[in-house]
Amino acid sequence: MADRSGIITEIEADAGQIVTAGTPIVRLALDGPREVIFSLPQDKFSSFKTGQVVQVKSWSNDQAWSATIRDIAASADPVIRTFTVKLAMPEKDAPALGSTVTVMIQRTQEVPLKAILLPTSAIRQENNQSAVWVLDTATMTVQSQAIQIATASANQVLVASGLKEGQKVVIAGVHVLSPGQKVTLYQERSNQTLGSTPSPQPSK
Repeated sequence: MADRSGIITEIEADAGQIVTAGTPIVRLALDGPREVIFSLPQDKFSSFKTGQVVQVKSWSNDQAWSATIRDIAASADPVIRTFTVKLAMPEKDAPALGSTVTVMIQRTQEVPLKAILLPTSAIRQENNQSAVWVLDTATMTVQSQAIQIATASANQVLVASGLKEGQKVVIAGVHVLSPGQKVTLYQERSNQTLGSTPSPQPSK
């Protein structure tokens, strides 16, 4: 039995399942002080510090709050190279548990009008830097291209630099390719693509 009220966010056991002592069965979000979690781009890491105040705005209405940075991860995510940041929200008029909010941060550079979005499956690490495989359509071979990630959301990343509009990027099987390897384009019946980044697949 939980010692405080809250909302169940995850059930980790099935009905009738036999579990041992200490095995988690449910995860509970306690009803109390709210916390906001978001991913901070690597190039903006030095601009933030614990105790700094930022603005948080609700997605459902125009309500806004001042929140304090409680914790910044010491290391970046090994794939998308972003840092997890936790904000402490004020207890008064706090948003409901599970709410989605926008964190307002001061931009250090202009955001391009035409943004390039890629799925996280396209990102790989090379020499401690984020990189993707770019397709040379003339030779149907791939070459590694270093990129800089501006931000990440869910299963997508926003590319700050390193790619040009119209370039074709491999979004599957990136860890089995090598420079100069020939590939073929994967054909789907519906011809669906993600943005402007078709999905070359390695040749058999």
